[in-house]
Amino acid sequence: MKDQHKAYLYAGISVLLWSTVASAMKLSLVYLDFLQLLFLSVSVSLVVLFIVIVAQGKLKNVFKLPAKAYLRSAVFGLVNPFLYYIVLFKAYDLLPAQEAQPLNYTWPIMMTLLSIPILGQKINIQNFVAILISFIGVITISTGGDLLGFSFSNPYGALLGIASAVIWALFWIYNIKDKRDEISKLFLNFLFGIVYISIALAIFSDFPAFSTQHYLGAAYVGLFEMGVTFIIWSMALKKSTHTAKVSRLIYLVPFLSLIVIYFTVGEEILTSTLIGLGLIIGGLIFDNINFVRLMEKVKRKKKLKV
Repeated sequence: MKDQHKAYLYAGISVLLWSTVASAMKLSLVYLDFLQLLFLSVSVSLVVLFIVIVAQGKLKNVFKLPAKAYLRSAVFGLVNPFLYYIVLFKAYDLLPAQEAQPLNYTWPIMMTLLSIPILGQKINIQNFVAILISFIGVITISTGGDLLGFSFSNPYGALLGIASAVIWALFWIYNIKDKRDEISKLFLNFLFGIVYISIALAIFSDFPAFSTQHYLGAAYVGLFEMGVTFIIWSMALKKSTHTAKVSRLIYLVPFLSLIVIYFTVGEEILTSTLIGLGLIIGGLIFDNINFVRLMEKVKRKKKLKV
């Protein structure tokens, strides 16, 4: 099989797995509080990442890094998995899965906005239009389509859903600057993260009592939201001749998630959710197309200078 075909295969597997996670989180939160779910799922993910690092022969290198690298992981681990998933799981606890998932999926738009003050990038009319389209989609979902009434089904939950997108966008921007191996970096982040989560669990909750059903749900989230799927997706990006060829498939996730939510969680998918999600994805695609055009212009200018 050619590398590009393998890339599509790995990307397709990742998309299918990520499409099931929203339902798994919502179902697991019926039996566990958000801190218990976070502790169990991150623990499972940490074990998976450790096994992968050992299999790749990178374990020795992980513990031979300079002190600055561990300090960076200590900070990153505070953001992801600790803060990000606390906010995200609490949003899922308060909102229907069909609302929480699309709100979290606005993180690329948040990344565009945050890149202005952090990276010094300028926003043009295309970026503004893309942001506006996605923002209307967010309002459509959060208000159940009642745009004029502006009445949110759960304002706090909607705020948390959007906050999770902001946190992930911030993490992604600063994570790009970190040139360490992705899996080793993620392992160290989660290693520090489990310490923070354990402290929070001890103070604000209780260690979850054993139940096969409950633990399997948390393990599923840990494997396919945080661990295995990330590794498969990384393989897809490495195999692809161009990241854009596989990264565009990620737009299928929220639509497939709605199908899974309908059949597993039993939520009736509202028309407002479909319209709002369509607007969010439309804005993301429009913003992505504009970004690609800008990158092509930059490359052409560099060639001319040469």
